Amino acid sequence: MRNAPSTTPRRRPARALVALAVAALVGSLTVAPVLPPLSTYANGEVAEAPTTDLQSISVSSELTDPTVSRDSYAASTGPETLIAGGTNHDWARLVLFFGDWPTTDENVNVVLRWMRQENGPDNWWNRNNPLNNGYGSGGGSGLGSYDSLVTAAKYAADNLKARSFYTDIVAGLEAGTSADATARAIWASPWASSHYGNGTHWSTSPVPVIEAPADSW
Repeated sequence: MRNAPSTTPRRRPARALVALAVAALVGSLTVAPVLPPLSTYANGEVAEAPTTDLQSISVSSELTDPTVSRDSYAASTGPETLIAGGTNHDWARLVLFFGDWPTTDENVNVVLRWMRQENGPDNWWNRNNPLNNGYGSGGGSGLGSYDSLVTAAKYAADNLKARSFYTDIVAGLEAGTSADATARAIWASPWASSHYGNGTHWSTSPVPVIEAPADSW
């Protein structure tokens, strides 16, 4: 006689549990971050992969933009601009440029007044020698001439810097702070035999702006 079938339920094979574990492992791998591939240096060493951790920085709302300090600067006018200007004021600045002296208002004014005492403002370019300079002009008494006003400006600056008896004039121009002080040095120097009447023949009134003929430059 055959045995009657058992009513006790059968146990599932262990392979089902293994399948569940594998599925869980695969699921965890799909959400893991993907790291960039490793790279190697020329010597064969492996470079470390960059970290994926992010850093954050908090800045206080009370901070203000720093104040940036910039050095002051001044632009100097070059010879080309002065020549193009073509006036007596430009020529005075040209002398200062060639002498490497500051182009302050005091310096410009004293040179303009000096020019006026030598040739007068209406004909300041006379013989292309506004200061009646004998140095390099072919006229020892100051009655020589130059080929251009540019040459005249160079020789005027060179003469003042080359002669020891003009050192006080140069000092005044180097300071650039007092047209009157520089004028007194001019009167005391041998530039003019009259010494400008020790200032009695020297006007301090404003010198008008007057343009020279283009061919004088």
